Formats: sequence, C-alpha cells, structure tokens
Amino acid sequence: MVSATVPLGLLLPSEFLTSPAFQFLAAFVAINTIMYAALALAKLLPKVYLSDLVTRRGRRKETRSIHPDEPVGLPPK
Repeated sequence: MVSATVPLGLLLPSEFLTSPAFQFLAAFVAINTIMYAALALAKLLPKVYLSDLVTRRGRRKETRSIHPDEPVGLPPK
C-alpha cells in the first residue's frame, strides 16, 4: 500500500507558471514546434525552381554539350 507522503510526481506551485522565465520557455517551445511543423510540411511539397517561373532573355539558343544538337534556326537534314 502506498502512503500519502510518497511523492508520485513533480508538482510546481502556481506562481511558477506565471513567472517570466517559465513564460519565456513556453514561448520558445511554441515557436520551435511551429517551425518544426512548417519544415516538415515544406519537405512534403515538390521543389519549386526560380528558373521555371522566370524566363530570361539571355537563355542560350544552342546546347553547349560535347555532342551538340542540331542548331535551332536550321531545318533538320
């Protein structure tokens, strides 16, 4: 049989919950949780590349590969 004087857990006084230190830690944990959830959701979404959204005028008209394709302006042979 368990006696009533044996502590079964840690109990804090209610004044501790209103202290600035506890409120700061609670805010830090809340912001950390929100950031972790946002990063986890961001990993689920497909990657977005800026080059797909913005077209540039200086884009090459020919490939610079070792084995180049046919030039863009000429008809195929």
